[in-house]
Amino acid sequence: MNKDSVICRIGADIGGTFTDIILMAGDGTIHQRKLLSTPTNYAEAIIIGLREILQGISLDSTIIENVRHGTTVATNAILELKGAKTGLITTKGFRDILEIRLQRHKRDPETTHGIDLQISPPLVPRALRGEVNERINYAGNISKSLDLTEARSILQRLVDKGIESVAVCLLNSYVNASHEQKIGELVRKEFPHLYLSLSSEILPQIREYERTSTTVINSYIGPVVQHYLNSLEQELKNIGMAAPLLIMQSSGGIMSVGEATMKPMHIMESGPAAGVIASAHLARTCSFNKVITLDMGGTTAKTSMIEDGRINRKYEYNVGGGITIGARWLGGVGYPLSVSSIDIAEIGAGGGSIIWLDKGGLMQVGPHSSGAMPGPACYDMGGTEPTVTDANIILGYLNPNYLAGGSLRLSSDKAYVSMKHLAKSVDLPLHATAYGAYIIANANMARAVKAVSSEKGKDPREYTLVAFGGSGPVHAAELARSLGMKRVVIPMFPGLFSALGLIFAEVEHDFTRTFMVVTREIPFTLINQLIAKMKEEALATLHREGYQVKEIQLQQFADLRYVGQSSELTIPMKSGIISQKTISSLEQDFFREYERLYGLKNTGEPVEIVNLRLMAVGTRGKLLGFGRLDKPESIRLGQGGNLSKRRAYFGPDFGFANTPVLCRADLSLKPTNGPIIIEEYDSTVVVPPMCKVHLDEWSKMIIEIS
Repeated sequence: MNKDSVICRIGADIGGTFTDIILMAGDGTIHQRKLLSTPTNYAEAIIIGLREILQGISLDSTIIENVRHGTTVATNAILELKGAKTGLITTKGFRDILEIRLQRHKRDPETTHGIDLQISPPLVPRALRGEVNERINYAGNISKSLDLTEARSILQRLVDKGIESVAVCLLNSYVNASHEQKIGELVRKEFPHLYLSLSSEILPQIREYERTSTTVINSYIGPVVQHYLNSLEQELKNIGMAAPLLIMQSSGGIMSVGEATMKPMHIMESGPAAGVIASAHLARTCSFNKVITLDMGGTTAKTSMIEDGRINRKYEYNVGGGITIGARWLGGVGYPLSVSSIDIAEIGAGGGSIIWLDKGGLMQVGPHSSGAMPGPACYDMGGTEPTVTDANIILGYLNPNYLAGGSLRLSSDKAYVSMKHLAKSVDLPLHATAYGAYIIANANMARAVKAVSSEKGKDPREYTLVAFGGSGPVHAAELARSLGMKRVVIPMFPGLFSALGLIFAEVEHDFTRTFMVVTREIPFTLINQLIAKMKEEALATLHREGYQVKEIQLQQFADLRYVGQSSELTIPMKSGIISQKTISSLEQDFFREYERLYGLKNTGEPVEIVNLRLMAVGTRGKLLGFGRLDKPESIRLGQGGNLSKRRAYFGPDFGFANTPVLCRADLSLKPTNGPIIIEEYDSTVVVPPMCKVHLDEWSKMIIEIS
């Protein structure tokens, strides 16, 4: 690549086990690296990968448009409880809101009935919470004024206890933010070293607990994210990478480092979102109307649903506490986060998931993982416990000499040693034990698929499964068969697909304001003033990131419900001045969506708006190559060949088979019967017996399930 090359974008996705790097030029040229993550300093793997890609390429750094990054640093801070020491200031009488929660709990996702339910500890212990004796009523009127002397005393007490960060969440501040703003001014003037989050800036909407929890999360992860991103920016500059760094959000949009450090709550599901963005792009390009995604990496498996090219989004989910599902009535175990995010169900089932026996002697897989260090036993880096990857080596699915293009060689002997004790404990042959673990891992992932489909009234049998991630294509066909699904699609670069999704993402920001009013009684002047203010804020945010008005798209939404209900549906709202015609159309859209989801509607019942939402997207002209994934000049990325075979086990119904090992280029448009194993640089595809596989015109693998 020379100085005259077209502009490039870089995608860097960090997972629990592997870090994936993609450099894509506007003409479609792709360079890639997959390497083990570096948990002690996640940025290290990114720098190593970029250096390896750039080595030997004559590249002028000025042609790199930006570096796009999906990171787990925010999630890890919550899961490992390694965030900043945070204080909370709230209204008198609300000190214990973090313990009281919603007074309802979901079942333990790892047990049937949740008898041993473990509630996550508050991110701010009681000793680090302060109450100010102020009061603003529901209408925004001040009932008791704020005493700044009292607020200063509380802040000093918390600082003396060593807090690094502070969250401020006062009652009804979403209606009147004056008291929070005064405390914010006090912090910025007298305690400037503290990381500060005001709920009126972070989440100006109704529901005290969710608003408090979200604000606390923002302050808890803020210093950690800020340190990580600033360090990564500096390390990129050290290797001559002056291009701006952009961060993937949970919603599927990207944002600048400056915005991400102010509102890190938006990057909690940064990594998983990128794979869904790539899948949606693929679905639109190839006219797949109904798609369920499967992203199985080394630590977790993530699923999502795409219909008619549209991504499903949610506005509340729980961080931590097992399987992640965005449903309000399942709250209580993790930490509620009320931000826009792609509707993803995530479960602890990946290549590094540990296989173990419960107290009853039954085999279980995950949610605990060996991670990148020490990794599965076969990595030969100190891990001794058996994992899904060890089982897949014993089954013959993985080539121990060709993981990540041969850069990571695996030890079959270590895999066998790790599984022997387990096989003896369950009194099964080694291959049967390994296959049992394979099936259990699939059953765990089936729960995640059902969470985004059948549990929401959708039949997974009507959908195509798009599988990616390093481990997804190994498990996809059998998982699809267990769910009655008929077709699996393996895209190009499946093991780096999330990194590729970063390339296609647009800059995006979401804004929310609570505006509770029955649709029949809307004060149109007031609602239009509020929306105008939101648009002003949106334009200012994107202007800070270098976008002009003509490059900004604004989309309006409203959260609606029948009067008396406690949860809402988010409905798109026509742009422009809000009039009676706009509201009538909005009501009809609500009735249709309610009927689609719940099978009934009542057009005579009054409807109310709860929140107004605005999504602002920064768009720039698509460069040649961005937005398409057609055939590259060479797709012979594997070690396969028509003469290569490997002995693999496909369960008691089929037993062992001398299985052809191919690469993608060995396939054709004509279906080939399984069993077949297809090896690529970044992943391995297993096509079991009673399945057929072929390439389509876009070089995607299509597996038809019998």
